[in-house]
Amino acid sequence: MANAKNNTIKASIIMPNYNGETYIAKAIDSVVSQHFKDWELLVCDDNSSDESIKIIKHHSKNDNRIKLLKNNNKKGPAGARNTGIEAAKGQYIAFLDSDDLWYPQKLEKQISFMQTENLSMSYCWYDQIDKNGRIINDITPKETYKTYKKLLKIPAIGHLTAIYDTSTIGKIYMPDIQQSEDLALWLSVLKKCGRGACLHEKLAAYRLTPNSLSSNKFESAKGVWNVLRKIEKLSIIKALYNFSFYACYGIICKGRDILYR
Repeated sequence: MANAKNNTIKASIIMPNYNGETYIAKAIDSVVSQHFKDWELLVCDDNSSDESIKIIKHHSKNDNRIKLLKNNNKKGPAGARNTGIEAAKGQYIAFLDSDDLWYPQKLEKQISFMQTENLSMSYCWYDQIDKNGRIINDITPKETYKTYKKLLKIPAIGHLTAIYDTSTIGKIYMPDIQQSEDLALWLSVLKKCGRGACLHEKLAAYRLTPNSLSSNKFESAKGVWNVLRKIEKLSIIKALYNFSFYACYGIICKGRDILYR
């Protein structure tokens, strides 16, 4: 049985779960398969009613780095992740949803990258996969750094790839909103640390399904707008200015990386 003492935990991985029985075993296995071993996985269940709890408990019995945290009342994605952030003991905080995957070198390469470059936040390239795990696209932005102002314009950081360092900027939580809560989190992180860097390697896989929020352009656009206006409290002029870049990138350019260059 793997073991990591609380005072030596380097990375805390936050995995929200709500009725994720279809894919969660694969998501957990992708963490267990990491070459980097000094981690804890906090699976934050948001009052599931399917068999996912049994799957999580089975994994936690075999590896005591895996911990189940349960919300008795449904809190939504942001609330579930905040439960994990509050309980996290690691220096580095990372996120993986219950239907996504990490490749085995993800933590090892990214934490080494952050240490070498003296970074408080980083993210990386990733694949998009379908429900069967087949690669259907890759997300490989040419940018080197992301700042708060850049993220306002092009709100494109793969949440499953991003990591922040609590030893330099402290714990940062998600606002309790229904859409684009991950964007709001990374804007807050970048406000504190100044910039984050992109590691130009594909180290994760985002599963795109018909029910994925990001597959609904209208809902995604509404979420971005709400973050600009309600969370960041930009004036209508500044919000429209930044939103126009998002519209160009996400709708006109269809997500191609020309605006990253």
